[in-house]
Amino acid sequence: MPTQEKVTTVEKLRRRVDGATTLVLTEYRGLTVQQLNDLRKQLRAVAAEYTVVKNRLAKLAGAGSGLGTLEKHLKGPTGLVIGTKDPVAVAKALTTFARTNQALSIKAGYVDGQVLPETELRALSDLPSKDVLRGQIVAAIQGPLAQLVGLLTAPQREIAYVLAERGKRAADGTERAADGTERAADGAGAAAAEADAASAVETELTSG
Repeated sequence: MPTQEKVTTVEKLRRRVDGATTLVLTEYRGLTVQQLNDLRKQLRAVAAEYTVVKNRLAKLAGAGSGLGTLEKHLKGPTGLVIGTKDPVAVAKALTTFARTNQALSIKAGYVDGQVLPETELRALSDLPSKDVLRGQIVAAIQGPLAQLVGLLTAPQREIAYVLAERGKRAADGTERAADGTERAADGAGAAAAEADAASAVETELTSG
């Protein structure tokens, strides 16, 4: 009959795996305490945790969940990775650690509803993370948008320039016309004055 402690352990583990997007089973035999601490630290940085589990209790906790699909891999010393966010980031952290700490063996994983063997988990780690993908998508969208905005605003700038030039030319033409009218008026006044002077001289000679 299971003890209360084991029942509590199973319930806690069940709650943790139920909210996970990524579950990975590993064998940690050969890793030192320091290496395990380093692994836990690297996994925490990607919203994941690493816990050593007893296979029998893990089978009980995994009934009806993603962990249950990995039951056949629950053999030997088992370390369970539980991730709650980006599966790619978890796979990257785990495979990077395994590269430099070959005592860690990756058995299989459960990612977004699918069971993945060790080879596919390593392939998953080669993909861009969600943050990188978001950045690439935003850049891909913003690039054409910026070009489109440029194409749309360029004619407006050209029209504004043309209108400004036309306004300037119209103002210059009006100013020149005003100058011409003023000069014509001055010329007419001078001619009239000369005519008046000539008439006066002629009158004076006639009267004499």
